Amino acid sequence: MREPAREPVRREQPARPPGLPFAEPEPEPEPDSGLGSGLGLRASDADRDRVADILREALAEGRLDAEEHSERIDRLYRSRTVGELEPLVRDLPVPSRPAAPARPAPEAARATTWQVADDGPADGAGDTLVAVFGGATRRGRWRARRRITAFALFGGVEIDLTEAVFEAREVEIRAVALFGGVEIKAPEGITLRDGGGAGIFGGFEIHALDSDDPGAPVVTVSGLAAFGAVETKRKRTKRGKELGR
Repeated sequence: MREPAREPVRREQPARPPGLPFAEPEPEPEPDSGLGSGLGLRASDADRDRVADILREALAEGRLDAEEHSERIDRLYRSRTVGELEPLVRDLPVPSRPAAPARPAPEAARATTWQVADDGPADGAGDTLVAVFGGATRRGRWRARRRITAFALFGGVEIDLTEAVFEAREVEIRAVALFGGVEIKAPEGITLRDGGGAGIFGGFEIHALDSDDPGAPVVTVSGLAAFGAVETKRKRTKRGKELGR
């Protein structure tokens, strides 16, 4: 005789409130660096300042050594978009922030035409620009080191400080031009000094500037021009135009 067919065993589903589907547990969100989701947007000064704060905190906590911190700071000031800033802090926690101070009035916020880096003391490294039968340039938003050396041989060097972030309040530029030229563009509001130089069958022209602000950067230029030229020029910035300088 045949045995009667057995009904399949039905497993009971765990009880759940009516009308609610099962959901997978959500992954924990990553720390918010404060840069937002628009990675293709152009980075602002505030975006760079937030990243500099995170890097400075990571250096103080030992998460980054001095070399790693310096490398990321250099990349920070070369970055143009938010997407280029985000990888610099992707592996770092966001430090807790105290209550933000009251925002200054617009006139006070635009009171200077220059910026000094606030990410800790300068590491002492210098910057060298060499142009031999060619050209070398520093312009746009870049980090101006405490000591800058420029050498031009049958070529030209341009150092544009108008949008630079000064690593220290005092900057020394040593410029040598042999059958070439070195041009230094200085923004309004800084102090520019002639540190001593010579022109041999050439010109060494430093147009001194004095700032009314005691905290403004002081740039001292020295060097030599032989069959060439070393000169400074005052360049008006967008912020200077707003201030009427």
